[in-house]
Amino acid sequence: MGVISGERTVEIDAPVERCYDIAADIERATEWQGSLRDVEVLERDAEKRAMVVETESDAKVKTVRARLRFSYEPPSRIRWTQEKGDTKSLEGSWRLEDLGGGRTRATYALSADPGRVLGMLLRGPAEGKVRDFLLGGAAEGLKRHAERG
Repeated sequence: MGVISGERTVEIDAPVERCYDIAADIERATEWQGSLRDVEVLERDAEKRAMVVETESDAKVKTVRARLRFSYEPPSRIRWTQEKGDTKSLEGSWRLEDLGGGRTRATYALSADPGRVLGMLLRGPAEGKVRDFLLGGAAEGLKRHAERG
């Protein structure tokens, strides 16, 4: 099994700053990001943002734990990379684009190498379902949360 990757883009009826603030509030992401079950902040940067976190995510076939390191480029990008965890590797990002008129285009990207053991659980149709679940849950969740006002 190779790398599972993809991205999902949504257009949101909310300003880019609001979308960025929601996506950058890693501790509260469990409220709107469907696959994310738990977040524990281990380290913060100089601006008090979550820099290193332990996460627990529902990958449909198994609960996956990861220690992630975040970097921020307000108000357009947030990136993370796995330092250790159940998958062999994991990288992700949010790209936020101001469309004007209080609208934002948000793109959630994820690339994961599940490794041999987890990869055996993700063969065939399960791989596509897991990819759609992980990508769609985040993008659609941000849209719903940001548009609530």
